[in-house]
Amino acid sequence: MHTDIQSTSIEPDGIEPSSFIKSTDARPYSTARDRLTPLGIKRLTTPDLYHDGGGLYLQVSLSKRKAESASGPAINKSWVFRYRLQGKLRSMGLGSLNDLTLAEAREAARKLRQTVRDKRDPIDEREQRARELALQRATEVTFKECAEEYHLREATNWKNAKHAAQWINTLRTYAFPKIGRMKVHNIGKPEVLGVLEPIWKVKPETASRVKQRMHAVLDWAASRDLYPNYPHAMWGQIDRVLGSARSGEKSHHAACPIDQVSKVVTALRQSASRPIVKLAFEFTLLTAARSGEARLMTWAEFSEDEALWKIPSSRMKAGKEHRVPLPARCVEILEEARLITGNRQLVFCHPKTGKAFSDAVFTSLLHKGLGLPYTMHGFRSSFRDWGAELTDHPRELLEVALSHLPGDQTEQAYWRGDVLAKRRKLMNDWAQFVEKDHAHTKST
Repeated sequence: MHTDIQSTSIEPDGIEPSSFIKSTDARPYSTARDRLTPLGIKRLTTPDLYHDGGGLYLQVSLSKRKAESASGPAINKSWVFRYRLQGKLRSMGLGSLNDLTLAEAREAARKLRQTVRDKRDPIDEREQRARELALQRATEVTFKECAEEYHLREATNWKNAKHAAQWINTLRTYAFPKIGRMKVHNIGKPEVLGVLEPIWKVKPETASRVKQRMHAVLDWAASRDLYPNYPHAMWGQIDRVLGSARSGEKSHHAACPIDQVSKVVTALRQSASRPIVKLAFEFTLLTAARSGEARLMTWAEFSEDEALWKIPSSRMKAGKEHRVPLPARCVEILEEARLITGNRQLVFCHPKTGKAFSDAVFTSLLHKGLGLPYTMHGFRSSFRDWGAELTDHPRELLEVALSHLPGDQTEQAYWRGDVLAKRRKLMNDWAQFVEKDHAHTKST
């Protein structure tokens, strides 16, 4: 099908004349419009430009892909609007025939003709709209989205899959809770310091990793135009504010470095401290429980058949029952404790009086008995660091294990069931990590 064409002259700026049609049957130009029909379009198979009038063309071309049937090569059909502005001929693609009907293409061409008559360039305006949309996206993308996109792209270049998992987990644990939902272009020195300062002196190695990874994500965002006016100089200022990660006083809840946890348990088992206190300490460490939760544990809370510790809401900080899946070593500890304390109500109590130990018992064990600067509560941080840096367990799962309700209301609703099966694997992995250096070491 070929349209009738007759020659005519046009104004310097306006719709392209028919002489630009590369048709094998170039006929005189006609000013008529709406010359194509749906049936006629369906029959077009010869590669060419077919003029509907007013600068609107249907471009028929052969597809580069192989034919899907033996009937012949696959055909592509798409719409093109051609116009001349400031003496320059331009062609603007409008989309595929599959996406734009004949009627829709004519309406689009009508609007574009008006744009040209107003001495405005349709292609320039479309590109401007694209730039505005890109800028709008830059104002909407969050730090979490940037970090995950950066990780997705870069992780393919990392040979160690374990390192790739640890990389993003570190940000999920320390950065996302504070700045994950923030628009990336709003993150500056105060926000970065808000993430780093609480852990800079307490967990220097972890804090340095968090800082390096936040820096990488923000640099990447800036390179993708997602962070206009990115203040590169702020990192030098941040370094001056933080100072050395290893100087300063220890935190009140000093955490044990994760590579030392197993060695602490080895030293604990070999120490001359009271056996029941050593068992209570190891049980607390392996369950990542709070000191008071373990010290006041009763036998009624232990389900031997399920290997489960059910702490009632009345004893929980959050006022909600907390279930703790127990690794095999924890069950062994309870069996050993029963031999010492008998059938008293409390699991870990004074063998003679049956009374609970004070909160100072673990501090005394660590500082005086083992000569270590850590606190019992600090081992909860060690558990969290281990999960974030050395495993691919989700941050949210670690928070549930610590009896923290993670995230916003949507996230909390998801975790309300406490995901016990996943937590059991988590606690078994933690126990295996703690046991790695002393699988055959017995308490003395």
